Order: sequence, then C-alpha cells, then structure tokens
Amino acid sequence: MDAKTRKATVPWMTMFFLVLSANFPLCSSAASQLSDNKKSTTHPKGRNGLRSSFLFPVTGNVYPLGYYSISLTIGNPPRVFELDIDTGSDLTWVQCDAPCTGCTKSIDRLYKPNKHILVSCEHPSCGVVHFPDSPQCEKPDDQCDFEINYVDHGSVLGVVVSDVLTLRFMNGSRIRLHLTFGCAYDIKNPGPYNPPGAGVLGLGNGKASLLSQLRGFDLTRNVLGHCLSGKGGGFLFLGDDLVPSGMSWMPMLANSKNYLSNPAEVLFDGKPTGIKDLKVVFDSGSSYTYFDFQVYGAVLDLVRRGLNGKPLDTIEDKALPICWKGTKPFKSVQDVKNYFSTLTLSFPDTPVIQLELQPEAYLIVTENGNACFGILNGTEAGLGDSNIIGDVSLIDKMVVYDNEKQRIGWISANCDRLPQPGTLSFDRSLDSHYNEDFQQPYAASFGVADENYPKTQDSGESKARIQNREL
Repeated sequence: MDAKTRKATVPWMTMFFLVLSANFPLCSSAASQLSDNKKSTTHPKGRNGLRSSFLFPVTGNVYPLGYYSISLTIGNPPRVFELDIDTGSDLTWVQCDAPCTGCTKSIDRLYKPNKHILVSCEHPSCGVVHFPDSPQCEKPDDQCDFEINYVDHGSVLGVVVSDVLTLRFMNGSRIRLHLTFGCAYDIKNPGPYNPPGAGVLGLGNGKASLLSQLRGFDLTRNVLGHCLSGKGGGFLFLGDDLVPSGMSWMPMLANSKNYLSNPAEVLFDGKPTGIKDLKVVFDSGSSYTYFDFQVYGAVLDLVRRGLNGKPLDTIEDKALPICWKGTKPFKSVQDVKNYFSTLTLSFPDTPVIQLELQPEAYLIVTENGNACFGILNGTEAGLGDSNIIGDVSLIDKMVVYDNEKQRIGWISANCDRLPQPGTLSFDRSLDSHYNEDFQQPYAASFGVADENYPKTQDSGESKARIQNREL
C-alpha cells in the first residue's frame, strides 16, 4: 500500500485503542540495552541530568494526504519504517511478515521478526500491553500476543517484540537499545481504503509508549511536542530541550488515559455560544477535528449564519461533507479566511488560557478550489460523544504534552524548519516529501484510546488467528 496515492472522503477506521496504562518495565538492565557502545559516541547529559532530547523531521499534511509521519530505524540490520504519529494511543506497532494477513505493504517493506526478540507471556512487558487484564497464555513461555479492536469493527492482531531501535540525540550522538513494540501480522480493515504508513507510533501517556520506555532508561524527560506545518512537514521531539517560553499551559484532566482537556466553553467571534463543559482530546492521529453531533450541529449553524451576505455558495465536493465555492476558485485558505470567524475554546478552570481556532485551523481548500469545513460530525464517524482536536486545528502551532507536570501547552510557531535546542530559531529547511498532485484526503483518525471499549482477546476467532501465526 502506498498511502500517498490513496483517496478517501471519511475515516477508514476510527481507532479506539485498548487502554495501555500500567507501569512499563525495563526489558533488561540499561547497560545491556546500550548494545552499540563501541560504535556509538559518548552520550553527554543534557539539562536536568538527562542525556538530551530526540528530534525527528515530520512528513505529510492534512490535505491531500491526511496524515503526518516520521521514520524510525528498527532491527539489526537496521531498516527504516514510516510510522504515523499518534498522541491518541500508546502501543507502537509495525506491519510485519510473520507471514501477514491484511498487511498493505509489499513483503520486502514489512518488518521481519526473529524468534529471539519475542516477548514471552511471563515477561512484565506483556502484562503492560494487556493491562488491566492478564495475558491469556497456556504456558508462561508462550509468545505475548496482542489484539487491538476498533469501533468500526476493524482490528490489529500481532505479537509483542523487543528489538533494537537506532535513535539520534539532538547533540548528534547515536544510541541503539531494545524497546518493546507490536509486530502486527493480521490486520482487518472493513473500509475500502488502507491505512497510511507501515504502522503507528504510539505517543499516548501510558507506560507502554516508546517515550515512557526512554524515560525509564533516564534518557530523556517524559515530554513530547510536535509542530505540524500547514505547508506540509514539520517536526516532532521527545524530551524537553525544545520547550519554548511563553507557552499557554493547561492542566491535563486527571486519571485519563488520553491527552484530555479540562471542560471548555466555545466562543464564536469572541462571543459566548452557550456550548459549555466540552472535554476535548488532543490527537495527532486524527486528520480533522471532531465534535459530537450536538456540538457539531451548533458550531456549523454558527458558521453558516456568519456567512450570511458573503459571496459564498454551498457546493458538493467529494473531499469533505460541507464545502463552499466563491466567485472564482480559491488557491489557498488565505483567499477565503476573511469570510469566516474565529472559533475559540476557553477553559473556565484556567480562564486566561484559550485555544484559538482561526479559519486556517478549521478550513481546507480542495483541488477544485472550494473551501471545506474541517470539523466533522464525530458521532456520525463512530466516535460517540467524544470530541477530538485533530491535525487541522494543530497546524502551525507547537503543541507540547508534558507528562511529568501533567499539562498541555501550545504556542504559534513556524513549523517549516528544524529548531535549535532551547530556542525557536531555525537552521535548515525540512523536506515535506509529499505528493504535489492533489488527491482526496485520507481522513485518518489513528487512535484515541477508548477507556470503556470491550476487548475480545478471548474470542474464538482471535484464538484461531493467533494460533495460525505462532512464531
């Protein structure tokens, strides 16, 4: 599957990942993990006594691709895999040849696991993946299998592995260590469009995430941030060396498995709307922003009323459900933004903090030159009453998820270039690496964890699928 040639009008799979929230144990001693010490350079300590942060160039865009991703080097010998960045789930997984059913990559582009890297059922890491339940194994040394089920009846089945990842600190030094992730060998997709990338980079706040594992080795702080450019590309960082001053900080909602805000109130053009007590999840795995049907209907009505007397007409466009045309085709959002008003999320518990969604943060311009509404009906998409702030509303902002201080921050930023540590200066351009030809958006929604969604690990079908893929 080449995601950059896929076309879709709605999400193929609105993913609600199983909750992965227990403490994630080290696979072995830190000394044994640094398996390339002779080849790697010295790893000087960064601020706070930790080594440093990790910085990754990001590729992709909201439209026409519909996703943002990074490249990770996995295995020995090392191979590069493109993974979609997802702050809405914890478990990182890669499509793998075990062999694979339903994988969308050619065999030569799949991850190939070896038996010696399999995590056993008795290993504490397996318990983390299955938390709060226990792994269902006949023998302690059985392989640790995992299953992820989604609300649209799609699923991912695989085995948990511990393999070498090669990472580079911002100071240029390299480190190779074993980290735990999922090898997905059975993927069920009920929709007509395949997922992008070779897998998912889980960046949620659970202990199964790669960030939590890196923090467990005292390599970096449990802080991550992303800066997604509206022009395509951007950057992602793990650690706190790039956190700028002057950010707006909001506490994360306590006892949530997701990056969930305190209750918010919606303002339109700076005025109250009566929409209150709105809890939103910040999810880089969702291309668009989703509100439940009541909030969505109210916000759409406000936007439509604000367009009265403006030279815009509604038009059907296969890109998104709600679109407008002008007297001539629009070339960019800049051509149409002045017709629309600002949406604002105000947080009464922290009254000075607001998340402003300028028209650029909720509109896209399609290949047909139409302006389309990038806020979608989440209930219709299978999200129930969840509200998600997706990529379209996060572009051209540095968004930081500080798991150590339990807060989320944002600030407007130029996301087109890689920053220098401790500053917002930029030293070189990022390559966007996206197809310049317009296509329909891949409206991915990779993974807000549903804390109440039932698991089906013990179903007869699941057991049959697992037995057929025993490595």
